[in-house]
Amino acid sequence: MPGVLSGLLILPLIGSALILFVRGEDEAALSNIRYIALLTTLVTFLLSLIAWWQFDPANSAFQLVEQASWVSSSITFKLGVDGYSLPFVILTTFLMPFCILASWHSIERRVREYMVAFLILETLMIGVFVSLDLVLFYLFFEGGLVPMFLIIGIWGGERRIYASFKFFLYTFLGSVLLLVAVMAMYKSAGTTDIAALLTHRFDPSLQKWLWLAFFASFAVKMPMWPVHTWLPDAHVEAPTAGSVILAGILLKMGGYGFIRFSLPMFPDASHYFAPLIYALSIIAIIYTSLVALMQEDMKKLIAYSSVAHMGFVTMGLFSMTAQGIEGAMFQMVSHGLVSGALFLCVGVVYDRTHTRQIAAYGGLVHRMPLYAAAFMIFTLANIGLPGTSGFIGEFLSLLGTFRANSWVAFFATFGVILSAAYALWLYRKIIFGKLVKPELMGMLDLSAREIWIMAPLAALVIFYGVRPGVVLDAFSAPTEALLKTTGLALGAVKSAALMAP
Repeated sequence: MPGVLSGLLILPLIGSALILFVRGEDEAALSNIRYIALLTTLVTFLLSLIAWWQFDPANSAFQLVEQASWVSSSITFKLGVDGYSLPFVILTTFLMPFCILASWHSIERRVREYMVAFLILETLMIGVFVSLDLVLFYLFFEGGLVPMFLIIGIWGGERRIYASFKFFLYTFLGSVLLLVAVMAMYKSAGTTDIAALLTHRFDPSLQKWLWLAFFASFAVKMPMWPVHTWLPDAHVEAPTAGSVILAGILLKMGGYGFIRFSLPMFPDASHYFAPLIYALSIIAIIYTSLVALMQEDMKKLIAYSSVAHMGFVTMGLFSMTAQGIEGAMFQMVSHGLVSGALFLCVGVVYDRTHTRQIAAYGGLVHRMPLYAAAFMIFTLANIGLPGTSGFIGEFLSLLGTFRANSWVAFFATFGVILSAAYALWLYRKIIFGKLVKPELMGMLDLSAREIWIMAPLAALVIFYGVRPGVVLDAFSAPTEALLKTTGLALGAVKSAALMAP
């Protein structure tokens, strides 16, 4: 099916235009707006499945390529996917319908603008993963800041203005150096075509500066310690669906940037700076896990948990082993599902009580057994229980890292213990105990709409825990090609050093 990737970019924009043509602000008009947004995201997801059906996971090259002239002969509008990018395209389109459903009743003001912002955000997020031109990637990468800034700033909590500006400034300033690096790469290679840049040999001294420029952007986006402080505020103030997309997709753009650009294009610099990444990853895993143990707000606890889990991702990526890289990529997919589901679980009780304070809950299992079961599945996946998707990513990341540096893997395992501590503590405080608080006595269990949200996510988390090969097979071919390419590049550097007088 030709044009499937451009279709993924255009469909959400068509849905946005249809929403703008809906007249009126009465309940019937708002209902039509919600259904248009839901239908648009469902059709987009089905189109992404067609892309997956046409994709050959055994081929490491870019597939479904579309290209059109744009600014000049060297800057083109070029789209394509490989085994690294397509799983994140599908993850994006899969989560979006749940975001619309989660906002069905909780968003009551400026519904039209809210749905338009989400659909435009979907186009920009997909664009990041399908761009095969560096300038195009940068535009999509930065463009996603605007709708998320509006989603937090308009529909967020009491401190939404502070959180939205902090989010925007951190991520935007981190990307200023990325733009400078893009221009430097164009000057060196004469092109911004990503496929061509992957085969271009950058000078080792230039690689270090380019690597640092890309790192400044991707480290903030992930986010890595110590540039992670914007994330808890953004999560706490964002509406539920905003938190789902923030944790499920936007955080993964940093890891995707590392695997798409830093490792294959700057292999010498990646090896040189690997000890720095290891140190920052261990601090993130242990320190933010300890901080999570001290939180009183459910969203903030899960936010710090996300920072810790992204530490496993960076650690696995820069282990530069097949297990580490594939485990890190799988961890990002799994975390997108699990963290998104956890924020949806918080949204369920917040919609009923309008508080996220952990102390305000207790004994919900007596009133909400279905909710308790769903929350349990996602909590166990978050701590990496075997049989869930969370185990596969963490185990492979640790295994690959152990092969590269056993001490780094040793310290990282403390994060697994700490994640069990804060996740199970949160579950016990909310779900178990006596139901004594009067405001919880009338709590209703999951509605039909909420079951439709939770059930597919829970099923997928368990399915990927039992059959991880469905996702891992996509990562295998590009990982093999990446390790072969970077190995050849490093071999050339060592040969040149030996031959130097």
